[in-house]
Amino acid sequence: MDDCNRTANELAERLAEWAGTVDPDAGTGVEYARALARGEADDDIAEPVIGSLAERVADLADEADDLREFVDRQTPAVAPNLSALSDPVLAARLIALAGGLEELAKKPSGTVQVLGAEDALFAHLRGHAPSPKHGIIYTHDAVRGTHPENRGSAARAVAGKLSIAARVDHYSGELKPELEAELAERIETIQARTTDEDAGTDGGAADE
Repeated sequence: MDDCNRTANELAERLAEWAGTVDPDAGTGVEYARALARGEADDDIAEPVIGSLAERVADLADEADDLREFVDRQTPAVAPNLSALSDPVLAARLIALAGGLEELAKKPSGTVQVLGAEDALFAHLRGHAPSPKHGIIYTHDAVRGTHPENRGSAARAVAGKLSIAARVDHYSGELKPELEAELAERIETIQARTTDEDAGTDGGAADE
């Protein structure tokens, strides 16, 4: 899925550059390629090879969409708790990075927290960079939506629950909705820290 998306975007850039030499008003991006492939854009572009490239971009983008739909359908059947706590695509990425659901279930939460950030972790171990706070779980709404000062705490909370979810998925497969509720409560507490601090700052300014 990622390969299809990456290649489609790269080819879409080339398509835009090429089409721009024929029509200064040519569009950009995958959606422009799709419109061009359907014959719905830029009548001035009559080069068949440009249209052919647009079709290939559109096909790759469609393939990526189909694969995402497949992952969305299949992952909850394999890892229901992981899918519920994050989303099917993130759950599938974690499983892939770990080398399988069983391997993910065996990893401590600290390792799950930095999966996908191996380069940054190695740089830290060599003394060339700070310790990474998170890896691919940054894409989780609870991590990405938390103030940077508290993002490390949010990442630890998410990783902890995802580790538990992976173990439940591997060893029993039973869906446990309480995990999602517990994570939501913990993230709410973490995110409230920033709100409280901001309120304290505003109050101090008002007193002055």
